Amino acid sequence: MFNHSRRNLARWFTLSMGSILVVFAGVIYYFEIKDKLDVLDRLLYDRTRVMAASVQYEWRQGHKQVDLSHVPLLGSGSHPLDKNLVYVRWYNPQGQSIRFFGTPPPQQLNVSPGFLTIKSVDPLLEDELWLRQVTLPVEGRHGILGYLQVAMPLAETQNSLSQFQVVLTLAVPVALGSIGLTGWLLGGAAMQPIRQSYHQLQRFTADASHELRSPLSAILTNAQVALMIAADDLQYHQPLENIIDSAKSMGTLVNNLLLLARQQGQILPQSLKLLNLNNLLENLASQYLERAMSQSISLTYELSEQPIELWADPDLLRQAVENLLDNACKYTPASGTVQLRLVPHPSWAVIQVIDTGIGIPEADLPYIFDRFYRVDTERAQDSGGFGLGLAIARQIVQAHNGQIHVVSTVGKGSNFQVELPIKPRSMA
Repeated sequence: MFNHSRRNLARWFTLSMGSILVVFAGVIYYFEIKDKLDVLDRLLYDRTRVMAASVQYEWRQGHKQVDLSHVPLLGSGSHPLDKNLVYVRWYNPQGQSIRFFGTPPPQQLNVSPGFLTIKSVDPLLEDELWLRQVTLPVEGRHGILGYLQVAMPLAETQNSLSQFQVVLTLAVPVALGSIGLTGWLLGGAAMQPIRQSYHQLQRFTADASHELRSPLSAILTNAQVALMIAADDLQYHQPLENIIDSAKSMGTLVNNLLLLARQQGQILPQSLKLLNLNNLLENLASQYLERAMSQSISLTYELSEQPIELWADPDLLRQAVENLLDNACKYTPASGTVQLRLVPHPSWAVIQVIDTGIGIPEADLPYIFDRFYRVDTERAQDSGGFGLGLAIARQIVQAHNGQIHVVSTVGKGSNFQVELPIKPRSMA
């Protein structure tokens, strides 16, 4: 139980902190991309401005004559800034292509001024290239002279981002592993006081239950002897019978508490025996047949044709099924039916106890296996129980590495299903 809670704490801690870590890594990666692009854009803009400053023009007969002869790559000159430039293009004020260097441009300018990331194909290598492009309007004294379009490769920036991505890819799993280990250790530290308190409560319950058995036995014995002595005096019969019934009820409660405290969801290996489930359930059905007839209930059983054997504690498993049959008979009205079934599966033995009783409200189903929990309906009236039967059944089933489920509808009945793994003795 505590290991399960510890695993849940560690799992949720890792999930929550891991989600925060992944989001944080994504934000860091986004800002890294933005920072790299900002650096590249500033460099590209500076180079484009230097090239734009080399554009010359003059007025002739009322018309502008643009001179590109001094622009690096477009004219006859060159400049150190033209390194790593994929292409340089010049468009007139109407957006028509006039001169270019590198990849042939479209005849008409089809993008707005500004920065743009585009994908291009290298005509020589036939490889796809990602480029960062800027389109800059070049202005003169009397208006726009044209548009200068320059592009640089993103290969270096992509390589830098890929390396950063590899670092994040390696760092995030390592951090998640560290978070999981931390969550496991913190969960253990947080559960330690609860574990100690629980064990102390278990020891107290076991000791108190053991010590109560002797005085309860004495009360029951003395009340029975007094009833025999006062056999002729009817005025003492009712009080003595009440004492006997109360002592028996308290004895049952003490025995159940002692079982829950001592068993603690574990079975000693020496308690396991090779058990034939067919024989066990057939004996139980025969045992409850008389009780069912006295309540005008139809009790039937359906067993597997082939024998089903597994390693189990016969007494504990018998008590678990008895508790289910007790509830089925207790809460099934006259003329109702109770059915006991054994269904074989390749790796599981399935025991079903089906009744046509009063049923369980859907809101109470998640809690009916809790100790001392009783449904606040007709089930809680004059039932004579303490709300421990189903808790004991679940603890016994789980101690055998099995599972117990219930499906119920108010007014129609309930179906309790026990699933036990068919495993060798090594399960202990």
